Amino acid sequence: MRHDTVLVVAGGGKAPTVRVLLPPADAVVVAADGGVDLALELGLRVELVVGDLDSASPSGLAAAEAAGARVVRHRRDKDATDLELALDEAAALGPRRLLVLGDDGGRLDHLLGALLLLGAERYAPFEVDALLGRARVSVIRAARELAGETGELVSLLALHGQAEGVVTDGLLYPLQGETLLAGSSRGLSNVFAAPQARVAVERGVLLAVSPGAEG
Repeated sequence: MRHDTVLVVAGGGKAPTVRVLLPPADAVVVAADGGVDLALELGLRVELVVGDLDSASPSGLAAAEAAGARVVRHRRDKDATDLELALDEAAALGPRRLLVLGDDGGRLDHLLGALLLLGAERYAPFEVDALLGRARVSVIRAARELAGETGELVSLLALHGQAEGVVTDGLLYPLQGETLLAGSSRGLSNVFAAPQARVAVERGVLLAVSPGAEG
């Protein structure tokens, strides 16, 4: 059976604070190692736990297994992060959407690696989003509709190379067929001019990041 949404819960210790609805109750939940504790804190039923299990609490892991979760354990000297392993397991389920839930703090290198990972080519068949602390992140290939509050910040960042033919509608500073370069700040700090915005790109991949309110 094809699932609409697979929710990948990452470790980090703090629940996201963005004001959004979680996926429907029938969404499949995959926990990346210590993400099992966050998932249980949020009242989610975990179906799969993936990782080397160096950060999952024994009680959280036992509770998930008692509730029927399957555990895929990897060696500690693996070549991929727990999040990458969990995303690959989630993608293998063939959903329409992959949604990552996690923290926006902790190790900077892990956060940067996670953001780059979201735009990996092997996840191109899926709609990919993340809720990281206060921030919302969406991967844009071809076109996406973005929801936000009028006046809310949103940054558009080229990922894995330049993004060509970028067109926006519903943002305060419109882009009309422009090129955003990887490593450039050209797309930073745009603003929602309406509760809905549309971003399209002819070639390349964009990351849309709404950092959320400060404080």
